[in-house]
Amino acid sequence: MNHRGVEFTVAKTASPGIWQWQFQIGDQTKTGKTETKIDLLAIRRVQLRIDRELRAIGRKTA
Repeated sequence: MNHRGVEFTVAKTASPGIWQWQFQIGDQTKTGKTETKIDLLAIRRVQLRIDRELRAIGRKTA
């Protein structure tokens, strides 16, 4: 999937309601897990995390 030019993945784990995510900005790879029963909510949470990371990068360069 793609959000604001950043490719990311969200995948179910063996544990019910746990989703594993990963994205890369530049040379940094971010990974993590989120807990929700709804797949679209897991995707939205990753998109929000990408937004936070992009804002942080923008503040560093400003």
